[in-house]
Amino acid sequence: MERHDLLHEFPEYEEKIHKFKVEDPHFRKLFDEYHELEHEIHRVNTDIEVVTDEHAHELKAKLLFIKDELYGILTKDE
Repeated sequence: MERHDLLHEFPEYEEKIHKFKVEDPHFRKLFDEYHELEHEIHRVNTDIEVVTDEHAHELKAKLLFIKDELYGILTKDE
């Protein structure tokens, strides 16, 4: 099962991701939350962890919401 960590999702922003992780506490918090959710979804998708379909959908929706917010931060000044 393919992973969706932020560096694989946005390889063109690798330097910016590192910079924001170090310099921006809000970005770092979102980054950490994104990776925790991504890891949990991976466990669900590989049947390591069993959850209801509704909970799996909620996890994925939250992941996408955070991903959109992170992307907005990364592209803000472009």
